[in-house]
Amino acid sequence: MKAVVYDRYGSPDVLSIREAPQPVPGDNELLVRVHAASINSWDLGMVTGEPFVFRFWGLWKPRHQIPGGDVAGVVEQVGRNVSKFKPGDEVFGDLAECGWGGYAEYVSAPEKAFLLKPHDMSFEQAASIPQAGALAVQALVTKGQIQQGQKVLINGAGGGVGTFALQIAKAYGAQVTAVDSAYKLDMLSTLGADHLIDYAAEDFTRNGKRYDLIVDVVSNRSPVIYKHSLNPGGAFYMIGGDVSSLLQAGLFGPVISKLSRRHIGILAYEANKSIDVITRLFSAGKLSPVIDKIFPLNETREAFQYFASNKFIGKIVIRMC
Repeated sequence: MKAVVYDRYGSPDVLSIREAPQPVPGDNELLVRVHAASINSWDLGMVTGEPFVFRFWGLWKPRHQIPGGDVAGVVEQVGRNVSKFKPGDEVFGDLAECGWGGYAEYVSAPEKAFLLKPHDMSFEQAASIPQAGALAVQALVTKGQIQQGQKVLINGAGGGVGTFALQIAKAYGAQVTAVDSAYKLDMLSTLGADHLIDYAAEDFTRNGKRYDLIVDVVSNRSPVIYKHSLNPGGAFYMIGGDVSSLLQAGLFGPVISKLSRRHIGILAYEANKSIDVITRLFSAGKLSPVIDKIFPLNETREAFQYFASNKFIGKIVIRMC
């Protein structure tokens, strides 16, 4: 089978298309022919080895030489202990806890890593959902317990997680402020954002406005600052950001939460959890994955270069077949 392989950390130039052995499913696994996969920040971090935390999967060189977490495809074969799926089922899921390997024509992984794909959803749409969609749901619904009429701010609203979070918040009846680069604001308006902030022109932590829930995908500042942007009883969840901000949130967030009537915390991601919220909203016509561009498998390197430029909107998808 064809697969995207890398032997060392570095820029997207380290990626190459090679022939690799087709995986054989174990007793609790599915063999899936991959139709589409998407790129997340974790995938780029695994390729570059930066920040250093991504070398958890191999200190000096990558342990998993075929990257890729989010996939969608068709079940080709099932292990003897598999009970939820059968050959021919259309599935999607996040392989981040199962050895990765999604940027290939075939992948084998435990059945717990997959969900049935809705028939009215394309493979490209399904592949864009697992990690970004689950993070958005877990921040807003599972942890944030979003309520109708609340004021919600999404920092980094134009990326994968942000575009899902914006649509979920609107579907739940929230008033949403979307923060991102100026060239993304028109798109965020079409998704239903009530208020738009160009982060380069306005600092939402200093404009005197307060929110019931803040979801930050690109945090690069001390969590202490966010306290002043929250209403009493409000909550702030950090999904992504630089290492310093994440460490500060982990260390000082619990202290701030105890000393004030505001919650400051980091979202602990659970792979493939609560994605049914996304599929229900999709089938109801209240949410649609935002896909910036679809690349063929042989242009995976270019897809990663585009992702690394941070000029994309929503998700970047790789089509395998």
